[in-house]
Formats: sequence, C-alpha cells, structure tokens
Amino acid sequence: MSAATTHIVCHGLTFAWPDGTSLFKGLELAIGPGRTGLIGLNGTGKSTLLRLIAGELTPMAGVVRVAGEIGYLPQNLTLDTTQRVDRVLGIDRIRAALHAIEGGDPDEAHFAVVGEDWGIEERTRATLDQLGLSHIGLDRTVGQVSGGETVLLRLAALLLRKPEVLLLDEPTNNLDRDARTRLYAAVAAWQGVLVVVSHDRELLDRVDNIADLRAGDVRWFGGTLTEYEETLAVEQEAAERMVRSAEADVRRQKRELIEAHDKLAGRQRFAQKAFENKREPRAVMRVRKRTAQESAGKYRLLHEGRLAEARERLTEAEGAVRDDDEIRVDLPHTAVPPRRRVLTLDDAEIRFGARARLEVQGPERIALVGRNGAGKSTLLSTIAGELSVVSGEVTAHVPLRYLPQRLDILDESLSILDNVRRLAPGAEPQRVRAQLARFLFRKERPDQRVDSLSGGERFRASLAALMLAEPAPQLLLLDEPTNNLDLASVRQLVSALESYRGALLVASHDVPFLRMLGITRWLRLDGELAESEPL
Repeated sequence: MSAATTHIVCHGLTFAWPDGTSLFKGLELAIGPGRTGLIGLNGTGKSTLLRLIAGELTPMAGVVRVAGEIGYLPQNLTLDTTQRVDRVLGIDRIRAALHAIEGGDPDEAHFAVVGEDWGIEERTRATLDQLGLSHIGLDRTVGQVSGGETVLLRLAALLLRKPEVLLLDEPTNNLDRDARTRLYAAVAAWQGVLVVVSHDRELLDRVDNIADLRAGDVRWFGGTLTEYEETLAVEQEAAERMVRSAEADVRRQKRELIEAHDKLAGRQRFAQKAFENKREPRAVMRVRKRTAQESAGKYRLLHEGRLAEARERLTEAEGAVRDDDEIRVDLPHTAVPPRRRVLTLDDAEIRFGARARLEVQGPERIALVGRNGAGKSTLLSTIAGELSVVSGEVTAHVPLRYLPQRLDILDESLSILDNVRRLAPGAEPQRVRAQLARFLFRKERPDQRVDSLSGGERFRASLAALMLAEPAPQLLLLDEPTNNLDLASVRQLVSALESYRGALLVASHDVPFLRMLGITRWLRLDGELAESEPL
C-alpha cells in the first residue's frame, strides 16, 4: 500500500493499561480507503485501537498518523439529555445565525458563522431522513428520543461533517431492524475510509476488508466476514490435520526412543557379560566398551533429538489452531416437560401503555422483536418482577432468571466462584468449579474478581451465574444478549443455550443470532404483543 493511498498509519504502536495489562507492543498497521471490519476476541483491544487512532488515548511508544479529519462513534455513547438535537448535530450556531439573518439582523458575525452553508437545514433533514429520523425535530431535546435514535443522531452528526476517516465502534448495538437496515445503507454508501468494530454479521458482510486483531497483531483479508470465515475454516481444517500428523510423529518417536533404550540396554548387558568372562584381552575389551558407550550415546542423542524436533513441530502445529472453545454444560434440572405451563400474561398492561396476552408452554424458544422504544426491555423487566404491572396479571409458573442489557447481576467485589455460589448457596465449591470449567473458566480463573473481567468474560460469568443458580431456572429471559460480544463469544453463547433445556424468551435485533437459536415462535411488540412471521 503506497503512502498516497494510506490514510491511517500505526508505527511501533505500544500501549498498556495502568495495571500493566499490555495490549500492543510495536504494532504496525496501515489502513487505506474502503470499508474495513475490525474483528477479534473480547479483550484484544479493538475499541482501544480505535480510541488510539481517534486521539482519545496516547500510546506509550510509537506514532499514529491520520490523513484527514476523523469522525468517531464510540461504543458507549453518553449524551446530555437536556441538549437540543441541533446542538448534538453540530449545527446549532449556524442555525441561530441563519435565523438571525432571516429576522433582519445584518450583523457581519452571523454571515461569518454561516459561511457558504446556507442550505444546512435542508442538508440536515436529508441526512436525518436517510437514517429514518425525519420525525425528530431539530428543537427537541435528546431526552425525548430513544437510545437507538441517539446513536443514529450521533452518526448523522458525523455524516454532516463529512470526515475523511470514519471510526465506528459497535454501531448497531440497541438498533432495531429498520434502524440497522438504514445504517447498513449508510455504510455501503460511504466513500472515504471507514473502520468498524462490530459483531453484527450482516454489517461485516458489507465491508471490503477484514482485519483480525489477535495477540497484538493484525491479519488482513480482502473480502467480507463470510468469505474470511470460509477461508479460515479451510486453514483450520488443514492445521488440525497437521496437529494429528505431528501427534502421531511424537508417538512414533517416543516408541523408537524406548526401543533404542531397550536395544542399548541389551548391548550393555552383553558387553558386561563378555567383560566378566574375559573372552578377549583386557585392553581390547576396554576399547570395545568405550566405543560402545560412545556409539550408544550418539544413538540415544539421535532419537532424543528426533523426539524434540517432533515435539517442536507439534507445538508449531498447535499454535496454528485457534482456541475458540465452545461452552458445553449439562443442565438436566432446567428441563421443562412439553405441556407444562411456563408463563401466563393475562391481559397485562405494562408501563408506557403496551398490552400483552401470552401463554408459554414447555421448552419453547421465543424471539421478542420490535422497534426501539416499543417496550421490549420493560416487558422482560415486568415478567422478571422488577417492575409492577399496570393492570392485568403476569404469572411465572416455573423458576426464572433474567439477564438485562446492563449485566449488573454480579457483585463486582466478589470472584466468579463466589458470585455463582451466591445464587446457588447449597452447591459444593468443587462442583461449581467443575461447571465453571465448562463455561471456559478453568484452573485459577474462577477465583478472579468480576471487576477485572473483559466484556465477553463478564457476560460468560453472568450467564454461568444464572444457569447454575438454585433453583435451576426453567425460564430464561435475555435482553439483547449479543451487545458488545465478539463473534467467538456469540458462538459460545449459542453453544451454551443449546445445552439449556428450559423455555427461552429473548429480545434481540440480531436476526442471525436468533436464527442460530432454533426459535420456535416469533413475537412482535408494537403497542400490543402479537405473533410475527419469522425474520
């Protein structure tokens, strides 16, 4: 890639957190025009890398050079709810100057503020319309729009600025289906440099390149996520064959080393016997013995060297195989018989006016979909008993557990093990450790404090605490569970839920994830809860 086409350069980039956790050591990275999907496991530093490029963090060593203006949309977006929409969009001063001029104020300062941007309001409304926000007035406050609309407002502000480089960190989190579709279109139409961190498969299938951040280095692939995964699957299959071949070679070299030891031991016994019987002159026998010992040493070293080489090849082959373990845990106590009543919503009215009638029986897997602000999270909180119903009745007939978007069910000051035991006080510590190993918390990891976990680890710990709780949950409520999870963590979540034998009610805008769950019924909340066609 030539300097003329390179817009982002990281040279010798080194960064570590204050606690000593190192993310990058001498990272070399060059990004040119086009749409790049930045993927990697949770905790590898994807969001940190974007913040370094955006200038929000300072590297310990190395340099970051960016050609052109940067537009950055962070993962955790917090806006002042009292701010007006036009200020969030960055056009409040120009609007004020325009309105002053239209009102007859000839002050030259107003003309200086407007510059050449006389059509700013029309351009702004066109951008808002492009993102499905045409109903939002410029004089409204942020507190009057939904969380998903807030994300799109910030994106609209970036599009209006037309930066040369656009950095997006998990932009589809909390967006409903329609909003995601509009964001996909905006990404597809982007003409500059775009780097997006996301777990959204549909979004990553609209990029030009995939950059896989792993162990402090980046591997590039020209193409979409699906094409990258197909290539990676072929590579991994070949790598696993190499491991099997290397393992067989190690076993063979071990056998040959044992046989060599046996052969040498036999020769030594024969030589010792000959020495004792004095069949030849003592001087000749000493020379023969010394020669035999030297030959035996060389023979032994030859086989030991071959074994060491075979082990090196095995280590190298194993290093090429990715350790993306899946969660497999046996949860028989969560099982629900096919005709058992699990949940009843009898003409229930929840906050903000939504109404719901619902009967859940047996181990159904239900997807709850709907636009942002329809009340999906409110409905789940009401079923979980965290919010009271306005009218009607909500009755859970089995033990249930609820995992909210904010993942606040764990005590930050406790270890993973102690958090699970808090919800399952009767469980033996060793049994809990054995189960946590199935959730990929092995050896000393269960003793790690929650406040030191990465986002994906925190989610796994929360899921383990819920699924291993006592009494065993026979109804599991999940609210946007794939938010902030990397692709490997999403696969781990799917594998864990495959082991779950109870009823499942999950609110999500992540359609590919819902399809992987084997959903048996689709419900849409839009004023009222109703059956929906599968998405």
